[in-house]
Amino acid sequence: MKRKATRFILCLVLSALCLPSIVNAATEQRTALVIGNSAYSAGPLKNPVNDAADMAAILEKLGFSVTLKKNARLQEMDEAIEAFGNLLKRGGVGLFYYAGHGVQVNGANYLLPIDAKINKETDVKYQAVDANKILDEMATANNGLNIVMLDACRDNPFTRSFRNAARGLAIVSSAPSGTFISYSTSPGNLARDGDGRNSPYTAALLKYIQAPGLTISDVFIRVRTKVKKETGQVPWELSSLEGQFYFMSGSAGKADGPVPAGRTKVARDESSVTAAVATDELDDENRKLEDEERKLEKEKALLGKKKALEEKRKRIEEGKASLEVERRTTLAMAKRPTVSTAKEIKRDGRFIAYDDGTVMDTSTHLMWAAKDNGSRIKWADAKSYCENYRGGGYTDWRLPTQNELAGLFDTSNSYQSQCRGGFGLTLDIHLTELIRLTCHIPWASDKDGAKAASFGFTTGVRMWAHQSSDIAAFGRALPVRSGK
Repeated sequence: MKRKATRFILCLVLSALCLPSIVNAATEQRTALVIGNSAYSAGPLKNPVNDAADMAAILEKLGFSVTLKKNARLQEMDEAIEAFGNLLKRGGVGLFYYAGHGVQVNGANYLLPIDAKINKETDVKYQAVDANKILDEMATANNGLNIVMLDACRDNPFTRSFRNAARGLAIVSSAPSGTFISYSTSPGNLARDGDGRNSPYTAALLKYIQAPGLTISDVFIRVRTKVKKETGQVPWELSSLEGQFYFMSGSAGKADGPVPAGRTKVARDESSVTAAVATDELDDENRKLEDEERKLEKEKALLGKKKALEEKRKRIEEGKASLEVERRTTLAMAKRPTVSTAKEIKRDGRFIAYDDGTVMDTSTHLMWAAKDNGSRIKWADAKSYCENYRGGGYTDWRLPTQNELAGLFDTSNSYQSQCRGGFGLTLDIHLTELIRLTCHIPWASDKDGAKAASFGFTTGVRMWAHQSSDIAAFGRALPVRSGK
């Protein structure tokens, strides 16, 4: 019995000595800080908040203790990075992920909070987070293995404020030993924000980071291949790792966490690699079909909106046309006398007088009031008088033009004016006796600035006077309308 117990204890000791990587994986702590900034006042982005949320969810599934910050301000980012550094002092694996705007100034990389107020290049170091701050926190923690993922090479929204507008991010010249840094594209180039929910870089990362049995190098090689094929941008990595790291253990027995350098690792068999490649190709094909399906749905929705807008426009135009017909009908009805009982009472050449106080000029088809307003009047009052005149039951009376008044002047006809000229002289009005003027100068509707037109029926002269004048007490209002 004692021999069996001794053998069992010996087996346990040998297992612990032979499989240290498995023991490390079981006890290793994983800590992550994930930041996604989208809501910039200058150059807002669509995907970073989505990227950060999705990355945080995946990392939690992979055993990381995750702190997630969305649309963080400068102070919030600084405090989160400092807290992250303190957590790393407990040891284990540290991971920092950032999605949002990033810029380089004089070879240094800066991550932009959403409240960054940058009017000139020198503002950056006071309004943004120096990426080296993350590396400094990792170096101080001395936790052994750290991963930095920067999906921050989107276009600089403050380019016009910079003297030297370098594109993308710069390569980090120094980083703590045991650090793996990944950029969403190559140095000095720009990364796409993407048309879907995630950026192309983060979408590929989310796919491969949870694939079983892939080393960190395998993960980012696949990410680079996928992103380059889809967009042309080339993700970039820098590494000072001294062993391998697996985000997720594989069926071949690979343990999570770093494997010490020099330790033998079980190789994947060729058939599993071939199957993985085939799966990737099928996933890519499925993604393309899903993209085409989404585009088709968008086109259908757009076509439906266009059709609805055309129908709405057609209804509006039809409504306008119907309203115009109704308006014209109403106006036409309003212009007609409610009851027309006018009888001809006298003729004078082309003029016919009716018993309703109107005179028709058969030559011009103009209908005139049989008499003027009867007293001196200023131009504005004359205009109002004519427009409100309701002789014969008509409502479309107006002030005549100077030409229309001139068309009435006839030297072969005359009668004496009720008003007198200078020195009390009697004035003759040369006009058909069917239209009676109490004085010889009626106003016309023509205007020239502050002046208004009139016509003298004694001399046949066209005259102009200030609108506020009453033309030396001779001004009168004679209504007219179209008799057609």
